[in-house]
Amino acid sequence: MSEAEIFPQPPDSLAGRHVISYEGRSLYVEEKDDGSYQLLQLMSTDPQDFLDEKFTPGNILP
Repeated sequence: MSEAEIFPQPPDSLAGRHVISYEGRSLYVEEKDDGSYQLLQLMSTDPQDFLDEKFTPGNILP
């Protein structure tokens, strides 16, 4: 059994989460009430992207 089957998430808990393209990189973000996005995960195969501080999880995208 998968983790999602054992611990199901309420459908509305993922409603504000999106995959977006920002500066040529794919990011998994959560939309905040004010319309800004908080970075949850950088999805990249380039190790250099992970060294860039602006792609640190938790950052608010401008």
